[in-house]
Amino acid sequence: MNATYTINCDLGEGIPHEDKIIPWIDLASIACGGHIGDRNSIAASLDLVRKFEKKAGAHPSYPDRINFGRKTLIIARNDLINSVKKQIQLYLEIASFKGIPADHIKFHGALYNDAAEDQALAELLATFLKNEFPGIPLFVPPQSELEKAALANQLPIRLEIFGDRAYQDDLKLAPRKTQNSLLIQTNQVISHLETILLSGQLTTWSGTLVPIQADTLCFHGDNPGILEFLPQVRKRFWQ
Repeated sequence: MNATYTINCDLGEGIPHEDKIIPWIDLASIACGGHIGDRNSIAASLDLVRKFEKKAGAHPSYPDRINFGRKTLIIARNDLINSVKKQIQLYLEIASFKGIPADHIKFHGALYNDAAEDQALAELLATFLKNEFPGIPLFVPPQSELEKAALANQLPIRLEIFGDRAYQDDLKLAPRKTQNSLLIQTNQVISHLETILLSGQLTTWSGTLVPIQADTLCFHGDNPGILEFLPQVRKRFWQ
């Protein structure tokens, strides 16, 4: 099969084996200081992106290193926007210096999930991006508030689903605290991808098949099984 989806991966998050992941992906979303990361880590990840001739974008989050950006943060709207703006600007500064175009912006963790469900937050972020970074595509979950807000603000978007996460029937991600919400084993990931890539349907936690259409599939760089399953799924479905 020759899959039409690109493979993207959340990187720049302190894992020691990015050089073994990047050859198997198309796009990297690089943490830029909110949940983790700094000037040096961004530069190191971008050097690998350039070495393997891949594309990359910014991966901003709630400014919450304690919880790795994976818990909702109660924060003033202006403080959130100022933080996200600084994160993206830092990424763009380093990427520009290295001659790597900005392929996309993708929110991380709880900010991504909250914006998918919260209309006001989605509108806040979409308006901000329209004003500050209007030409850079935004990764959005299908049928989410963030997708709606981005389209309303005429932002370029790419629909994203996760290749290593379980979904509920409403197309929300299964909470990370629940068992098997993160797919680690190769057979789990392959089973999850088969219906998506072969029939355009996503099998939810309950076994329900939900029609799905997207542009890119994400795998988490900190998934403990990624070095095992990523080369196998790339060869199986993309080559």
